[in-house]
Amino acid sequence: MIRIILTLLAWGLSFTADSAVIMQYHHVSSDTPAITSVSPKQFKAHMQYLAQEGFQVVPLSTIVESIRKGQDLPEKTVAITFDDGYQNIADNAHPILKEYGFPYTLFVATDPIEKNYSEMMSWETLLQLTQEGAELANHTLGHEHLLRRLEGEDKVNWLKRIESNVLETESLIAQKTGVSLKILAYPYGEYNSDIQNLLKQHGYAAVGQQSGAAGPYSDLTAIPRFPVAGPYAKLQSLKVKLHSLNMPVLSISPAEPELGASQWRPTLTVTLDMTDIAQQQVMCFIQGQGAKQPTWINKNQFSIQADTDLSAGRSRYNCTSPSRATGNYYWFSQPWFRPLDNGEWPAE
Repeated sequence: MIRIILTLLAWGLSFTADSAVIMQYHHVSSDTPAITSVSPKQFKAHMQYLAQEGFQVVPLSTIVESIRKGQDLPEKTVAITFDDGYQNIADNAHPILKEYGFPYTLFVATDPIEKNYSEMMSWETLLQLTQEGAELANHTLGHEHLLRRLEGEDKVNWLKRIESNVLETESLIAQKTGVSLKILAYPYGEYNSDIQNLLKQHGYAAVGQQSGAAGPYSDLTAIPRFPVAGPYAKLQSLKVKLHSLNMPVLSISPAEPELGASQWRPTLTVTLDMTDIAQQQVMCFIQGQGAKQPTWINKNQFSIQADTDLSAGRSRYNCTSPSRATGNYYWFSQPWFRPLDNGEWPAE
């Protein structure tokens, strides 16, 4: 029995060392939309918890390179990211991050900066932050919905436009900072396999907005992050996520997150490495529909399907399971992007 326990602990520590949690923030302010905001007080509490619990806060680029090279990360590795480049990050978040000595990543859409939008940081401010712990990365030119084609635009020209957008943004960031990380944050978390393949051709990594821990089982062009805002900003629930593990997903089918016509209840088949996972403890959740027991196909493969049509727009299937060794939760999320019945995308 002791040998079994020690073996499980060794497995658990191995998986833990391969996991990293990426936090995604937008606003740090009490005066911005709650759904994308945390208050400065909440943010301070989050950072204080990371410091007190001994989390290893590293730049996102460190995690990406570790995954790319198959290198282990320190236990309790975390990256802090911000999307869009709002001025309140410089005003409210940066002083707290500087106090704790935490590096962080800013994903910036460059058009609003070039146009001097009042709510966005200027290049001068951004460059100052890069000298004090920040790194800048790509969030496209104008925070476009990448899946949406222009009127009359065919697939070839749509993909050329996306390619030009990403490369132009990266070029401008490199011109301003002297650094090109080649890490894209998908605006709205939206992407498909065509965009992923395009990014791979150019040597990019990319992060989404689907939840879960990152690690060796992550697709480098679909790295998960935990959104931290609104109802997801509560420290008690955030603690569970900060200790989460990279779900050992060997394969998924379909891997395409963009749903085609009438595929509104996709069946997702997942194959796992079950070394540290018990079948009966795997539980899934359909966004907007609640908990869903997986259907096991064999000892390490299951499927899940929504009971009713997914809503138009963005949805997710989440699956979790406690580690047999540590009790921390493996966490995996598959995003889905569904147009309206007429093929158009919902207005936002």
